[in-house]
This record gives sequence, C-alpha cells and structure tokens, in this order.
Amino acid sequence: MTTPNSRSRDGYWATVGAVGGASAMLPFSVTGAAVALPTMAAHLDASVGAAQWMLNAFNITFAALPLAAGALADRLGRRRVLLTGIALVGALSLLIALAPSMAVVDAARAVQGCGAAAVLASGAAVLAHSTAGRRRQLAFGILGTSFGTGLAVGPLAAGALVEAAGWRAVFLLVAAGSVPAWLLATRAPESRNPERPRFDLAGLLCFTAGLAALSYALVRAGAAGWTAPGTLLPLGGAVLLVVLFGAVELRLAGRAMFDVRLFRRPEFLAVVCQPFTVTLGFVVLLVHLPAYLQGVGGRSVLASGLLLLPMTAPVLLLPLVAGRLAAATSVRAVLTAASVLIAAGALLLAVVRFDALWSALLPFGAGVGLAFGVMDNAAVGTVPVEHAGAAAGIFNTMRIAGESVAVSGAAALLTTLTAARLPGLPPGEAAHLAGRAVQGQVDAARRAALAEGFTGALHTLGLLLAVLSALGAVLTYVALDPRRTPRTGEAAPSSARPVEGLGPARERFVG
Repeated sequence: MTTPNSRSRDGYWATVGAVGGASAMLPFSVTGAAVALPTMAAHLDASVGAAQWMLNAFNITFAALPLAAGALADRLGRRRVLLTGIALVGALSLLIALAPSMAVVDAARAVQGCGAAAVLASGAAVLAHSTAGRRRQLAFGILGTSFGTGLAVGPLAAGALVEAAGWRAVFLLVAAGSVPAWLLATRAPESRNPERPRFDLAGLLCFTAGLAALSYALVRAGAAGWTAPGTLLPLGGAVLLVVLFGAVELRLAGRAMFDVRLFRRPEFLAVVCQPFTVTLGFVVLLVHLPAYLQGVGGRSVLASGLLLLPMTAPVLLLPLVAGRLAAATSVRAVLTAASVLIAAGALLLAVVRFDALWSALLPFGAGVGLAFGVMDNAAVGTVPVEHAGAAAGIFNTMRIAGESVAVSGAAALLTTLTAARLPGLPPGEAAHLAGRAVQGQVDAARRAALAEGFTGALHTLGLLLAVLSALGAVLTYVALDPRRTPRTGEAAPSSARPVEGLGPARERFVG
C-alpha cells in the first residue's frame, strides 16, 4: 500500500514547486491588480463602481468557491482540480491583459477567481496527502513563503511593470507564470477521497449569492449611503441567504459542502477563525494603501510599492521561521504573538504621521508572516487525511470570504468617512470625490481636503483593526489551550492523526 512517506519521495520537489508557484500567483492577482487599478481605471475611462468591481468580481468567486473546489478535489482528484485552476488563472489573466473595456475585465476577473479558488483549495490538499513528517512541515513552510512572496513582491513588481510597460503587463506576468506551474503540477501524485462525497449545489448557490449580495451592498453603501434602499435591500438579502446556507448545511450534515462535523474539534475551529483576526487588516492595507500613497501622497506607482516593503518583506521571510518556532513552542504561541503584533501595528496606524508610516507597517508584516507559516498546516492537520480537501476548503473560504468582505467593506467605510470630512459639498458630490480618492484618483483642486479626510479615515480604520486583532489574540490563546478537551459527546473522530507543530511533544496528539 502506498503511504504518505513513499509518496513524498516521488516527485516531492515538483509537487511543492507546482503548489508554491501557483499559490504565489494568487496574492499577486489581488495586490498587483490593486496597484494597477488607478492607471487601469483612467485608461479604460471606468466609473468608480465599475473600477471597484474589478477587485470585487475576483474576490467574490475567489471567496465563494474554495469549499466547492475542495469538495470537487476530494471527489474528482486533487491534482486534476489543481491543473484546472492553474489553467483558468493563466488564461483569464491573458484575456484581461488584452481587454478593451472595464466590463470585459470585470467578467474575466470573476472567472479568474474561480480558478484561484481551485488552486487555493486543491494545493494544500495535494501537499497534505503527498507529504509527511518533516518534509510535510517544510512543504507547508514553502507554501507560506509562496503566499508571502506574492504579497511582498506584488506591489513592488506591479509598480515597476505599470511604470515600465503599462497596467496590462501586470496580468501578462501572471499568465506567463502559470505555464511552469502547470507543467510541474502534471508530476504531482493524484489522490481523492474514496468516499466520493456528493456535490452540494444548494449550499454553493446560497453561499455565493449571499456573498455577492453583501459585496454589492457594500459597494452601494459607499456611493449612496448606508441607509439607502439600494444598500439595505441587498444587505437584508445577504443575511437571509447566509441563514439559508447555514440551514442547508446543517440538514445535509456529512454530505454538506461545509462539513460542520469538523467544527467539533476546538483546534480546527480556532485555526479557521484566524483569518478574521490575522490577515484582514493586512489585505485591506495592501489593497487600499497604494491608492492612498499615489492619490494623497502624490507618489509614483513604483514608489508606492517600495513604501509598502516594511509590511510585505516580513511576509516573505518569516513563514519558514514560524514553522520552526511552532515546533519549538506551539502553534498557540505563534498565532497569539501574530495577533498581538498586528494589533500593535494597527494602533500605530491610527496615530502615526505619513512620513512614519513604516513604523506601523512593520509589525503588521511580522505578524502576518508568522501566521502564514503555520495556519494552512494547522488547518489540514487537525482533521483526518481523507478530509484534507474539505478542511482546506473551509479554512480558505473563511480566509478569502473574510478578506473579500473586508476589502469591499473598507472601501465603503473609507469613502463614507472621507466624504464626511468634506464640508460644504452636496452628499452626492462628496461621495463621488471620496470614492475616486479611495481608488487613487484625487481631484487636484481639492487635494488638501481629500488628503486630510482620507488620512483621518485611515486612522479610524486603524483603531477598528487594533480592537479586532487584540480580541483575536485573546480568543486564540484561550481556544488553543492544550488543557481544553472536547465536551461530552463531542469526541474527535477515531481516525484523527498527529498535528505537527501544535505544541510540545506531549501535546501534539489531539482527539
């Protein structure tokens, strides 16, 4: 019988290279697009709403489909889904680079998000099934480094490309990078769940529609206000759809796309909640700070990328270190420290001046870099191996859905707060000017007022992120306490396996 150890010796580096290379394209597809957005919107003569959907269209499908992609990977084959996802990301990136209008870009970005979701869910499952022991820890450390590379290099590389060759070059780079990743992925071992779970179409439709309605409501809130009927109606629809999604998943139980049985494990529950306290603020800043630096700060696209290095460079360097720290201490210690660092950075963001921005960005990057090195491994390591695809899908859905909502929600909040700091203007005109400023397009005649308003809005956002991250640090420390045991009737499945890096040797077995 083939074991994970024997599989790890067969094409190990090709598998790790494929998953790592494909995974690096995903954050670059978000951060690179955000850096290119001001130039793209001006070149394609896009409205504020259409430009915002360039980000939202990708984020919605990227966030909504990891669960479905994970289930399909378990059923149809993890390598097959990974290859399909890489091909979609590359092909649609090429289409975007050739697009004549923002409408074509928005549509292509939605489909590209489907491919990104497939890569995200199947990549971690491929690594979990084909590696074991120290090689597995190394593989997931490299996976974290790959995400960190995409995040760290993204703003700088995109800035250089936009200045040297235009915004289309950003998407051409993703298309070119997909080719070697796809070729390496053909050498990865195939695996699937022998139980072949049924596809949960009802759950997928409810979740996707709910997320789309919520994103639409947030976009409308920035333009029309939070109490406008065009905001409240889709917001109410989103709430109803999410409730319906929960009811469907509870009824389907083990056949559900969102397998609620996995939440019986407190370790898994704690890990899948990490994205809400670790990466939300980081992604929000990666998306919105370039526009702030270009529009309000008057910096070039390349200079904006360089100014983000204190936040992005640690994400490139720390994931491999985080794995070693977790092995020496515990995942609990590493993730708690990550949340504390992010809370400190967010608090500094609320008070520092523009020329001292680096002092807030450095703790942000350090915290996220530590978390990236252990989160994915911990998520798939707390469940039986045959459910690795479902676990990766749930974890990444929580991560990307939270980030998607946070990006669009932050845009609406920043627009509202900035508009409120523009006295003497009709509400519609103030909202329009604020919306353009949030996308990096500042009206020169009102630069001073917009600079003051946008800066004040960022300070308020920093306070909110500091509170969220501090709360996350406390909850993580409590939830991952090794002395906690499942409540009566909630014992872990008998097929549970060791969770590498959960804590010291005596604490590494759960269940």
